[in-house]
Amino acid sequence: MKAFHWILLYCAAPLLSDVQGTYHLMAGDPELMAAQSYAQTRNNGHPPLRTLNPAKTDSQCRSRSLDLVFIIDSSRSVRRGEFEKVKIFLANIVDTLEVGSDSTRVAVVNYASTVKTEFLLKDYFSKLDLKKAISRIEPLATGTMTGLAIKTAANEAFTEQSGARPRSRNISKVAIIVTDGRPQDQVEEVSAAARGKGIEIYAVGVDRADMQSLQLMASTPLEDHVFYVETYGVIEKLTSKFRETLCGVDPCSMGHDCEHICVNSNASYYCKCRKGYILNADKKTCSLKQVKVEVVEDPCKCEARLAFQKQTQAAIQQLAAKHIQIERLENTVGRA
Repeated sequence: MKAFHWILLYCAAPLLSDVQGTYHLMAGDPELMAAQSYAQTRNNGHPPLRTLNPAKTDSQCRSRSLDLVFIIDSSRSVRRGEFEKVKIFLANIVDTLEVGSDSTRVAVVNYASTVKTEFLLKDYFSKLDLKKAISRIEPLATGTMTGLAIKTAANEAFTEQSGARPRSRNISKVAIIVTDGRPQDQVEEVSAAARGKGIEIYAVGVDRADMQSLQLMASTPLEDHVFYVETYGVIEKLTSKFRETLCGVDPCSMGHDCEHICVNSNASYYCKCRKGYILNADKKTCSLKQVKVEVVEDPCKCEARLAFQKQTQAAIQQLAAKHIQIERLENTVGRA
């Protein structure tokens, strides 16, 4: 019987060795605060490098409209193969979104010791173009200036000049930070300033990421905004979590009163009209645009008409006077 147990354990060992964890960080969890990865070092083999295929498209949900900025760590600790997995993770999230100028816009801020805005919210409005742009991103190699990256995103990537919608449009502003190390600068104040501007921050920590820094960066409640994975190999497992978070209801598909076009706007919707029509005061129905034609008299024609009228009246008066003279002459001749 003991021999059977040893055989069973021996057979199950390879399966158990491949188990890798994905944790949803709970605020104040001491085990996660101290968690360090052993999975990354237990297998030093080099599996085939997986690269991003921009043409691949997974099923999508109807997402709420967002101004979404990814802030990704590409410091020296992130190996090239691991960075490719980050790009696949970004592309998978893009696949879950409804991308477009009137729906979700996406930007990427890449950082190490320096910060590089790879593309802006106003640059790409299709999934294919976005994923092609993501596939071209290269790691920057040195340093981990996370605070500088957050500040750059808040002050540059989330501006209207860069493609962010004005506050009056009520479009959610979301930043997703992916990092595997301890920041080499301060993150608490810049993160608070970003959140003060209405930016919702999600922090994803990988392997050696500093958990306390993740908590300082993220929005509250922390249990909904801070995540930890042991290796980049399992970061894609977070895609489903962000799908649940970023995908909202589709008010237009649930029924609307728009005569022409229904446009989703977060948890609500608004109506638009087709070209050549205008939205009526009820904000639902449309009317054909009225072309106002204003007839302007030619001043020259008016003056000519007045002159003609005066000439005609003068001629009539002359004829009438001559007729009176003729009548008088006839009367005089008749009396004679």
